[in-house]
Amino acid sequence: MPISASPATPLVPPRVLTVAGSDSGGGAGIQADLKTMLAHGVHGMSVITAVTAQNSLGVQGAWELPVEAVRAQYRSVVDDIGVQAVKTGMLASAALVETVAALLAATDAPVVVDPVGVSKHGDPLLAAEALDSVRQKLLPVATVATPNLDEVAQLTGVTVTDESAMRRAAGEILGYGPRWVVIKGGHLPGEPVDLLTDGTDEHWLRAPRHDNRHTHGTGCTLASAIACGLARGQDVPTAVRAAKEYVTGAIAAGFPLGAGIGPVDHGWRL
Repeated sequence: MPISASPATPLVPPRVLTVAGSDSGGGAGIQADLKTMLAHGVHGMSVITAVTAQNSLGVQGAWELPVEAVRAQYRSVVDDIGVQAVKTGMLASAALVETVAALLAATDAPVVVDPVGVSKHGDPLLAAEALDSVRQKLLPVATVATPNLDEVAQLTGVTVTDESAMRRAAGEILGYGPRWVVIKGGHLPGEPVDLLTDGTDEHWLRAPRHDNRHTHGTGCTLASAIACGLARGQDVPTAVRAAKEYVTGAIAAGFPLGAGIGPVDHGWRL
């Protein structure tokens, strides 16, 4: 009697974990992260740190989760499923920043830290007293940190107005311990330019500026896309360049929702 072939073992995609806040409007936060991960063919998982009431006009409310709830979510995922990369976003408070930093330090996977300080609409998403915890606890465990210009000013006091100031800001951020930093210069006039550097190698990443105001979720999306590349085994410059290309396309395809700023289109390649 012939022996039937056993079914092939399904391939398990790389696993990426986001530790961030929930955006009820679906454009940023956990929701943007998971959409980005799906678009990159990885298995996305989440640790929710805070819940926001949020739409195209801004953030109407935010409630952080207890430290115990954040720690339990993280341990549940990492101890059973495992991770190939972790991305952090909104961490809200000093207690959550320090808890997450300690968890990351004990995890053998690259970490992308998006040091979220304010929303796209200017609403604060990080307590002022948590900035020291970000500098001293979170940034030192980052493989890549991805601050925008407002977050650079919060963390370093450097006001970036041109590319030479981006280089100075990068040096200040690297002084806190991340291996690489991406200074996102999209808010400067002219073509959007980001600086990726480890203090030795510099990569200036330029892209065309699209005339589209619907850019909610760009920071979350970029950091998640970088984490996806790292989970696939790419080196940092390759992962960041690919993420920049992906976000540029997502901005070009951004669409209006509600009465304010709409989201980027995470599925633009599909």
